[in-house]
Amino acid sequence: MAFKTGVAERDEWSYSPAVGVGPLRFGMTVDEVVEAAEMLGQTKVSDCARDHALFTPTWKVEVHRRGVAPSPPAVTAYVSQAVGLFCIAADAVHGPQVSYDGLPLVGRDLSELESDAIAYAEAMDVHFRYTPEGYAGPDDSGVVMRGQLVGQVLRSRPLFMVTRDGANTEWDSMPSEEYRVNGHSAA
Repeated sequence: MAFKTGVAERDEWSYSPAVGVGPLRFGMTVDEVVEAAEMLGQTKVSDCARDHALFTPTWKVEVHRRGVAPSPPAVTAYVSQAVGLFCIAADAVHGPQVSYDGLPLVGRDLSELESDAIAYAEAMDVHFRYTPEGYAGPDDSGVVMRGQLVGQVLRSRPLFMVTRDGANTEWDSMPSEEYRVNGHSAA
């Protein structure tokens, strides 16, 4: 089964549910994330808005590719004071390609990804799921599919997650910044 991403060549990272993505492992501290991300490029650490008093303070680590003109971060990692790294977002244009059992997830036209997810589920006799926004993706509680507008096409921006402190599900854990991508609502 051949998949087209419609984006330039990119690094390939592996995803291991509840473990991590590429060199990033869930539970890492901010310093460990910065050190692990050095292979990709420059990092910028900032505080996240504390929208919910239930969560401990959270930091956002943005990783920008080396040698690329100023651009959005290729990867954004969210680190909670209580649980460490709990969310990794791969940018639809600049991020590494991450696959789920051979199904490329990053930078895909969301309608093509839906078709491929259905075909994959039928071929492998497994399930897939839709997000509340209507995006199709793997039936894995650690993957939350988001949309990122690239030109006139809505492309996939997956979040790879574990449940954070005080949350019941990955939906409860989603950083509020991920509801807004590139200054626009990601929904």
